[in-house]
Amino acid sequence: MKKDELIFCPLGGSGEIGMNMNLYAYGNEENRKWIVVDMGVTFADDSIPGVDLIFPDPGFIIDKKEDLLGIILTHAHEDHIGSVSHIWPKLKCKIYATPFTAVLIQEKFKEKKIDISKYLNIVPLNTKIKLDNFEIDFVTLTHSILEPNGLSISTPLGTILHTGDWKIDPNPLIGGNIDEKKLKEIGKKGVSTMICDSTNVFSPGRAGSELDVRKSLLQIMENKSNKILVTSFASNVARMESIFYCAKKTGRSICLVGRSMQRIYKAAKKCGYLGNLLEPIDPRDAGKISKNKILYLATGSQGEPMGAMNRIVNGIHPEVFIEENDCVIFSSKIIPGNEKKLYQLQNLIVKNNIEIITEENAFVHVSGHPNRDDLKDMYSWVKPKCIIPVHGEHRHMKEHVSFAKEMQVPKTLLIENGDIIKLLPGKEPSIVDKAPSGRLYLDGNLNVDVDSKSIKDRKNISINGYLEITLIVSNNGNIKKPVISFKGIPEDSDAENFIFDMEDEIFSICKTFSLQSKNQEKNLIETIKQNCRRIVREKTGKKPFTNINIARI
Repeated sequence: MKKDELIFCPLGGSGEIGMNMNLYAYGNEENRKWIVVDMGVTFADDSIPGVDLIFPDPGFIIDKKEDLLGIILTHAHEDHIGSVSHIWPKLKCKIYATPFTAVLIQEKFKEKKIDISKYLNIVPLNTKIKLDNFEIDFVTLTHSILEPNGLSISTPLGTILHTGDWKIDPNPLIGGNIDEKKLKEIGKKGVSTMICDSTNVFSPGRAGSELDVRKSLLQIMENKSNKILVTSFASNVARMESIFYCAKKTGRSICLVGRSMQRIYKAAKKCGYLGNLLEPIDPRDAGKISKNKILYLATGSQGEPMGAMNRIVNGIHPEVFIEENDCVIFSSKIIPGNEKKLYQLQNLIVKNNIEIITEENAFVHVSGHPNRDDLKDMYSWVKPKCIIPVHGEHRHMKEHVSFAKEMQVPKTLLIENGDIIKLLPGKEPSIVDKAPSGRLYLDGNLNVDVDSKSIKDRKNISINGYLEITLIVSNNGNIKKPVISFKGIPEDSDAENFIFDMEDEIFSICKTFSLQSKNQEKNLIETIKQNCRRIVREKTGKKPFTNINIARI
């Protein structure tokens, strides 16, 4: 008989930061059941025009959906839950999440007008669920969001620990402390493999505490006499509570700006957090309060074009504005890839003689991921036989392997998206196969693959511009003056000349074709397209995306 195996396969988040999606399977080749841990997104940059969200290609698990037991979500950050509402309709399986994460999942499905209530299972903190041969124990950790969970996944063959995102915060301010006792108990029972966050493996010391950030922020704000605008990650509820705390201590009213900030605030309140705080005032009323008595907390800490911060700084927000000698505090870090747009925003703030405070010149932020000393503690509690780094770029994961070897972890394994790893049985985990993996783009409301024609066409148009030519052909085969329009093609004083050149070329080409014959249309269109693109290239250096229309009257 074929032996049962415990399999691990990351489809996202290994070799990159973001877009986390991990598969586990138990059984043999003929009867294997699967679970999915997290379904996240990453955010597109300017190289993919028109696309905001990118998520893992789920094709591999969609093919196995009849054997899928459910989706387990570790916490509510977008890089862990952002693609659930996009992928789930192709799976239609159960979803398991703790209360705060479940509230945000419900909101996502409401936006898509999907009733998820029959499939969404709310898991109380620090409890277990049983899915076939998987016994999954939710372990309370600390992170930069409410209710982060590690998963102790026990099977008949052994136990692995999937850490999710975490750090060791001795004073998280909101939510529980990291469950050190439970992690030690899991370690005593034996952990064959720990699949672990690698984000801050290059950072020495400890990640730091939210309490220390609160003290520093209060000290900064106590000395300000004008308007204060703080921007932070909306999902960091502990930081949000600290801003409320600072507002009360400095005698200021607080105003939340941005849809995400309002959404997280309401979700936290619904789950019983953020009690006994100031009541935030509406942005429309905040303008009536004197500048030394108001504090704004806004989204857009990464310089997002449509974020509240960007609109406020550029003077286009309908209710909130800042002026000379006000103070802006970026209580956040720069996510790699956002440097250009964020520095552009910060330079504009400085140019307008507004004071700016960031993590570069003050203590206003701590990370939600483990530094090296945090990792040492986790290793000492869990004592895994093997470490598999995830949640990092290749350089992070490679360094994590080296670090684990320094910590005398017996076995390590470096992997990437799509690797199929046999965790158990065996002396050590090993890569045994490769699953198809990749990325999908959310293009408008549709999921398209990387090689989608719409993406390629849009990239081409963004680089080279667009040229459209319409030929009007009468019944007797005569043509009128072609209608030529273009967008995104550079112009100068000779612009009309290349249009005249194209008109001459079009008339010349048409003389060589029988315009009454529809059989020749395809060749006619292709010939006009090639020759007109050549003219534009010679005149401007651009090779525009070209569309030829033939209208018969």
